[in-house]
Amino acid sequence: MAGWAGAYLFGSIPTAYLAGRIYGLDIREHGSRSVGATNALRVLGRGPALVVLLVDVLKGVAAIVLVRGLCFQLFNGTLVTLPPALDQHGWTPWAVGIAGLAALLGHSRSIWLRFSGGKSVATGLGVVLAISWPVAMGALAVFGVAIALVRIVSLGSILAALTAILLICSLGQPMPYRLLVVAGGLHIVARHRANIGRLLAGTEPRLGQSPGG
Repeated sequence: MAGWAGAYLFGSIPTAYLAGRIYGLDIREHGSRSVGATNALRVLGRGPALVVLLVDVLKGVAAIVLVRGLCFQLFNGTLVTLPPALDQHGWTPWAVGIAGLAALLGHSRSIWLRFSGGKSVATGLGVVLAISWPVAMGALAVFGVAIALVRIVSLGSILAALTAILLICSLGQPMPYRLLVVAGGLHIVARHRANIGRLLAGTEPRLGQSPGG
C-alpha cells in the first residue's frame, strides 16, 4: 500500500505547473490551459518544455522502480516475513501494474492541483518504458511518425496509446502488464476527448500553433 501511495505521489508532481511558477505564471491560465509538456512548449518555450517532458517520463519510471524495489525487499525478508506460499514472480507484476495505474492517476488527478491534471502521456511512456521497453519504443516511434507527418501532438499521443495496447497484447507480456497498458492506454485516449472532437472538426492546432490558431 505504501508503495502504491508513493507511485501516486510520484505521478502527482505537477511538473508543468511548477515550471510555470518559476516563470511567474500559472500555466493553467495560458495556451491550452493544460499542465503537460505540449502546453509548456507553447507557453514557456523549448527548454522548459523538454525538462517538463523528461521529468514527467521519469515520474512513471520512478513509480515502477519504487514498487519493484519494495517487492524485492518484501519477498527477500528484509522488511517483513511473508508466507512461503506467496510467490515473488507471481505477485510482483500485479503490484507493479497497480503502481503504474496509480502513477497515471496521480498525473491526471494530482492532489496538488485539486485533483486535476494532464493527460498522462509522458508519465504513461515512463511506466511502459519501465515494464517493457520494446513496447515503449514502438509507441514512441508511432508518435514520432505522426508528429512528422501531421504535426498534431494529440493525434500522435492517441495513436501511440493504441499502439502500446496492440504491442503489449502481442509480445507475451504478463497479464498484469497487459491489463495495465490496456487500462492506461484507454485512460489516455479518454483524456483526449476534447481533442478528438477538435480533430473530427478539423480545428485541432498543430505543433507550433496556438489553440485558437
